Amino acid sequence: MSRVCQITGKKVMVGNNVSHSKRRTRRKFYPNLFDKRFYLEDEDRWVKLRVSASGIRTINKKGLKNALEEAKEKGYLKSY
Repeated sequence: MSRVCQITGKKVMVGNNVSHSKRRTRRKFYPNLFDKRFYLEDEDRWVKLRVSASGIRTINKKGLKNALEEAKEKGYLKSY
């Protein structure tokens, strides 16, 4: 399973570890992802999503149905 948020589209970023002597080595920054179940009231069923912490906040703010529709429009989510 890839490390991509299904609501916000956040994914792994690449950067550098910088030591005290300013020596740089490559590293990865991972999104803060959770495997979480949400209850979709309209269809009376549970939906399993892999969402970031900011994705959970987005769902709380906009509502599950609206957040899912927006994610589908933007191409982060194929079906739910």
